[in-house]
Amino acid sequence: MLRRHFFLVGALVIVGLMVVVGGLRMGFGAAAPQGGGPGGPGGPGGGVPVAATLVQSHIFNDTVELLGVAKGRQSVTLTAAATQLVERVRFTDGQFVSKGEVLVELKDAEQNAGVEQARARLLQAQQTLERWNTLAEQGFASQAAVEQHEAAYRTAKADLAAAEARRGDRLIRAPFAGVVGLTDITPGALVNPGSTIVTLDDLSSIRVDFQVPERYLAGLRTGQTIVATSDVYPDTQIRGQIETLDTRVDEATRAITARAIFPNPDRLLRPGMMMRVALSRGQRESLAVPEASVSVQGSSSFVFLIAEGEKGPRAEQRPVVAGMRQNGFVEIRDGLEAGDRIVANGVNKVTGGQPVRIAETQTPSDVAGVDPATERPGA
Repeated sequence: MLRRHFFLVGALVIVGLMVVVGGLRMGFGAAAPQGGGPGGPGGPGGGVPVAATLVQSHIFNDTVELLGVAKGRQSVTLTAAATQLVERVRFTDGQFVSKGEVLVELKDAEQNAGVEQARARLLQAQQTLERWNTLAEQGFASQAAVEQHEAAYRTAKADLAAAEARRGDRLIRAPFAGVVGLTDITPGALVNPGSTIVTLDDLSSIRVDFQVPERYLAGLRTGQTIVATSDVYPDTQIRGQIETLDTRVDEATRAITARAIFPNPDRLLRPGMMMRVALSRGQRESLAVPEASVSVQGSSSFVFLIAEGEKGPRAEQRPVVAGMRQNGFVEIRDGLEAGDRIVANGVNKVTGGQPVRIAETQTPSDVAGVDPATERPGA
C-alpha cells in the first residue's frame, strides 16, 4: 500500500514539472521578436529584400518578321531518260559530287552496238564521197552526183552523233556541284523515262523566297542586308542579303516576293527548313524595362513599382501597356515614367502593398543579361 502511494506522488511531481517547463517556453516565445529581427518580416530594416532597377530609355530595332522556306542555291531531281537496267551506282547517300561527275551508269550494250554501226556507215559514206570527188576532178562524174554523196556523208555523220547521244543518256551526270540525297536505286534495278534517280542540291548557299506586304516595299532594295533564324537553330542569327525582287505585286495578297541569299559554309541549313526573316525598318528609342521585371496575367502586364510610404518602401502593383520584346527588354508604352524604380526580378515573390527592402540596385542591362555595348544604335 505504501509503495502504491509512493508511485502516485512521483507521477504527480513529474506532471507538475512538465506544466511549469511548458509555461516558461511559451512565455519566452511570446517575448521573442518576429520576422527575423527589428522591423518585422525580412530582418533589419523590414520588408522583403528585393533587387531594384530604374526605368530607362532603350534603343529598339523596329523589325518585321516574315516567313520563308529554305531552298538550295541550285536544286534538281535527276531522272532517267530511257528504259534500261542500272549497271552501276557511283555515289553514296549524302555525298558531295563535282559538276559533270558520273553518278549512275545504265546498261548500254545495245547503244554501243548502235554507235559502232553508225561509225561504220560514216566511214563508208566518207570513202564513197572521196571516190566521187576524184572522179569529178577527172571529169568522169557530174557535180550533182558528188553533191548527192556529200549529203549521204552528212547524214551518216548526224546518225553517229545521235547514236553517241543515246549512249550518253546511259550515263547520268551531276549538272552542278552539290550534295546528293537519299536513293533506293541499286545495280540491276529497272528504270523508266522520268524515274527519279536522286536529288542534288547546291548547299554552298541557301535561297529563301518570302512574301513582303506592299506597304513595306519602299524600304526594300537589292543588296540589302537581312537577318534570319530557324526553329532548328533559334539562337543563331544568319546574315544574308536580298538578291532580287519580283517585278509584280500579287493582286490577291498585296505582297511582293523577295529572294534572299544566305551563305551556308557549314551546310547546317537544309532545303525545306522554315526560316524567319527579320526585315529592319530602322531604330527608335522608347522606355523599357527588363523582361524579368514584367509579370503577365492573361492579356494584362504589370510591374512592381517601389513607392515610398510612411513606414518605408512598398511594392505597388502598376499595370503597364507593353510593346515590343527584344533582346531581354520590354517596351513600355504607358504606365511608367523615366527614372521610376521597380522590382528587378523575382516578381512572383512580391505582392502589391507589401513592404520591401532594397538589397541591391542593378542596371537594366545587368537584369536583362545583355552587353551594354550592343545597345548602341547601329551596334
